[in-house]
Amino acid sequence: MSENRGTTRAGTGSFSATDLRRRMADREAAKAAEELLHQKEQDEKQKAVIAEFHKPPERTPEQLLQLIMQLVEKAAERGQSEVQVYRFPNNLCTDHGRRINNADPDWHTTLEGRPRAGYEFWHDHLRPQGFHLRAQVLEYPGGMPGDIGFFITW
Repeated sequence: MSENRGTTRAGTGSFSATDLRRRMADREAAKAAEELLHQKEQDEKQKAVIAEFHKPPERTPEQLLQLIMQLVEKAAERGQSEVQVYRFPNNLCTDHGRRINNADPDWHTTLEGRPRAGYEFWHDHLRPQGFHLRAQVLEYPGGMPGDIGFFITW
């Protein structure tokens, strides 16, 4: 039995290490292009969400207070002492949530758009009633702070 490394079996196409590496590189390039396209789509969606969060809120303060009080009452009936009232992308913090993640007392100064309005709503309407606001990083994609949640506590 002699081996002829330069020939291929009929119907199998090219079978060399160089050809295999080329095909693998082509597959990797196609995969990378697909991932890049997916990332661009995600970036566009994120931009749209952020733009939405910079618009003024649609509810009046009275409507918002009523909605939050319903959430608080239901949570209290279940024996809980906190309820999540808001979730937003970390891009709406000037430091991408780092101060929140590190429990910096001035974390609220990094808020923009609706999250800032949410903080101000708590400060003006709920804090005088004895409610507290806790901000927390909810997820860590790639090891970095992700979405932020606001929790009303009592």
